[in-house]
Amino acid sequence: MALTEEDVLTALKDCYDPEVPVNIVDLGLIYGITLQPDADSAPAFPRQRVAIQMTLTTPHCPAHTLMVEQVQNRLAGIPEISETEVNLVWLPAWGPERITAEGRKSLGFE
Repeated sequence: MALTEEDVLTALKDCYDPEVPVNIVDLGLIYGITLQPDADSAPAFPRQRVAIQMTLTTPHCPAHTLMVEQVQNRLAGIPEISETEVNLVWLPAWGPERITAEGRKSLGFE
């Protein structure tokens, strides 16, 4: 079975902003996921290159390096992924309206 965007999002729910007790998916920090077959990967079973478009709650977040490493480390543990690239993006700017219903519930907003 091929790796899907949903598989990646599920894995990323294990990653947290160290300042907010909500995972980065429910916090709305993941803007996009691109999966691309990696014909050069080893072992021989089909593996994917994954590119993540991600933002932070503020452009000068001191934890940005930790959060990028967290994403890369989490996805490195998935055998179907050969390589992960994390691109920090700032447009559109993150706002609290991006928090999912589950995230709002975790924060006590609902």
